[in-house]
Amino acid sequence: MPDGCMVPLIQFTKNGLYCEAGNFYVDPWQPVQNAVITHAHSDHARAGSANYLAHPLTVKIMQHRLGAHRYQALGYNQPIKVNNVMVSLHPAGHIPGSAQIRIEHKGEVWVAAGDYKTVNDGISEPLEPLRCNTFITESTFGLPIYRWKNQEDIFGEMLQWIYTNKAAGRCSVLIAYSLGKAQRVVEALRLLNEEIWAHGAVYNMQQTLINAGLNLMPVRRVLPDTPKRDFSGGVVIAPPGAEASSWIRKFEPYEAAVCSGWMQVRGNNRRSKAGRGFVLSDHADWNGLLETVSATGAEKVYVTHGFQAVFSRYLNETGVESAEVITQYGSDDENVVSADDQNQENDNE
Repeated sequence: MPDGCMVPLIQFTKNGLYCEAGNFYVDPWQPVQNAVITHAHSDHARAGSANYLAHPLTVKIMQHRLGAHRYQALGYNQPIKVNNVMVSLHPAGHIPGSAQIRIEHKGEVWVAAGDYKTVNDGISEPLEPLRCNTFITESTFGLPIYRWKNQEDIFGEMLQWIYTNKAAGRCSVLIAYSLGKAQRVVEALRLLNEEIWAHGAVYNMQQTLINAGLNLMPVRRVLPDTPKRDFSGGVVIAPPGAEASSWIRKFEPYEAAVCSGWMQVRGNNRRSKAGRGFVLSDHADWNGLLETVSATGAEKVYVTHGFQAVFSRYLNETGVESAEVITQYGSDDENVVSADDQNQENDNE
């Protein structure tokens, strides 16, 4: 560690990842004075802090989800000084507006990646590898069994499944998290050249992103009084948990499919109430995690939520100094309904 760095640039505290030199937290899980946010999923962006710094798209989403707070927007690759620390945001490729937080102080560089993926989804800014001394990485899918297929192949399978359902007069219900996953699925369905129906949570998020300037395909909101015949042979996008609610019955006859990285494991597919699973994730797979860690050239890697024990041990065994860190991230993963989604689901009953 360079001279003058008496404490780690980021400390792991009861409130979250704390930068003492800059007097701010990265993705705190308790209300704090100053919060720098990687992305707008609710396990990383929580209400109650006094000041928020985030990418402009993330700010728009937080305004929608968290309401009125004091927000400061910062674009990618635009370094600013926060107290005595240089802070910049860099694309993470996870969802629209997601960012890695680069922190530099007295010659020491740390990067807190938040959640990220290496696949270019065509919607989010692609991941930008960053050189650093210390790297804080997720490990949501930090097991060798998680290796993603080509995105175009997955979308091809999805379209074929929809065509089969349509031919049989069934509605196709795709279960996809409302922020990030749903937008990828909707864009993949442009080839259908027809209206896509959406649960209220998906509709609201789609409109929020369109209003923020993203060139996304509009969707049509499912309303309590929408005639059932309108869904016949159609396509509906809904958030996780919808397949277990009474809301989904209005689309009968229907087939449901879950879009999630967890569908890589056959047991998860069988346990799902949906009849089909598409392995589509907004997180890096095993190879993506390893490639990203390698690209940083980091001397030390801290592994957070997911399979942190396995991934950290593997890094140590391959010569990369690593340690696992327990955080409160990961509660808003691909199979959990966020508070925003749950509220919208109740509105649609």
